[in-house]
Amino acid sequence: MPFGFYIIMAAQFFSALADNALLIAAIAALRDMQAPSEYEPLLKTFFTVSYVVLAAFVGAFADSMPKWRVMLISNSIKIVGCAMMFYGVHPLVAYAVVGLGAAAYSPAKYGILTEYLPHRLLVVANGWIEGLTVGAIILGVVLGGALITPNVSQALMALELPFMESSGEIVIAIIGLLYVVAALFNLYVPDTGVDHKPLKKNPIYLIHEFQHCLSLLWRDKLGQISLAVTTLFWGAGATLQFIVIKWSEVALHLDLSKSSMLQGVVAVGVAAGATLAARFVTLRKSVRVIPLGIAMGIIVLVMNFVTSMWVAVPLLVLIGGLSGFFVVPMNALLQHRGHILMGAGHSIAVQNFNENLSVLAMTGLYYLMIKMDMSIYWVLTLFGLFVSTIMYLIRGRHLDNQKKHDDVAHLDDSPH
Repeated sequence: MPFGFYIIMAAQFFSALADNALLIAAIAALRDMQAPSEYEPLLKTFFTVSYVVLAAFVGAFADSMPKWRVMLISNSIKIVGCAMMFYGVHPLVAYAVVGLGAAAYSPAKYGILTEYLPHRLLVVANGWIEGLTVGAIILGVVLGGALITPNVSQALMALELPFMESSGEIVIAIIGLLYVVAALFNLYVPDTGVDHKPLKKNPIYLIHEFQHCLSLLWRDKLGQISLAVTTLFWGAGATLQFIVIKWSEVALHLDLSKSSMLQGVVAVGVAAGATLAARFVTLRKSVRVIPLGIAMGIIVLVMNFVTSMWVAVPLLVLIGGLSGFFVVPMNALLQHRGHILMGAGHSIAVQNFNENLSVLAMTGLYYLMIKMDMSIYWVLTLFGLFVSTIMYLIRGRHLDNQKKHDDVAHLDDSPH
């Protein structure tokens, strides 16, 4: 891999690390405010709404200038959101601003891969990026969980830092420094020299162009399968973050600090699965991993019977491993098809729109279930069955597409 790729990875790592540490800090802030428990999944809802609402514009924005500049601007917006939380703005509002920066950041961080690297390296690059992002999630939730523990809080307050009146403010300031480190790396992200399209000023044109790109990717035989899989994965993954916290509190009697660290265990599995996929799965064979998604949903059901930490940890690693192994090749395939059909930035914006619409829908359903006081065991059961059923239907659609393709090829080869 060229050296510039490692700069891209470093920028992504610190930005994602801060996002996830800030999520735990925001949950702690809500609990300090004695906000209703159903507000916690709303953090993810507020974070992802920008991905959906601005999808028509962020792709065009990412394709209108060098990707390093887009990443720097987007990361600066995240710093503003973090500062808002520091100065006492409601965590839901402040985290929504961080989500605005993340929505603009995403088409650039993935789009630059297709501009900077040959397509034969895309699965490997995605494996590295996904593995590193998941590593940032692990360390982010662990760091966030560690910073809010009573011992660390007391140690931070003992420092008597100027302008810091609570341990929560010190935690948010530390997380803000991580965003600053990411911004410094953004300055050194390579310029790929790809021609950029001037940003159209007419929002109606941008929305129409986005609708065309959306339709194009869903009609493509390989694009629709990879898009369906990644859409389900990100919705399920976001919901699983909150399910694991709630489940570990009920089944394993852990507090927020420890349960957030257990959440990181899933991410360890995703990182391992992503690394194995990058090593053993080629772009051509990427669709063969779909059955692993069905298996993942079924294995989630086993969590209903777990009461021991010794069983919980390997089970969560396995769930994460299956997730990482099947989503990385699908992600690479989707980027490759999107780059061919419409360009990197537009393709990633379409992907983000679908994936985050799924996040909004699934975390919204989880919010309603918690508000209705539904048992976490029922939530787990419905979640596992839903994931397995949808993956089974996607596999059926792919096999049907293949059959039609083979039939057409057979007709083309037959004598007239």
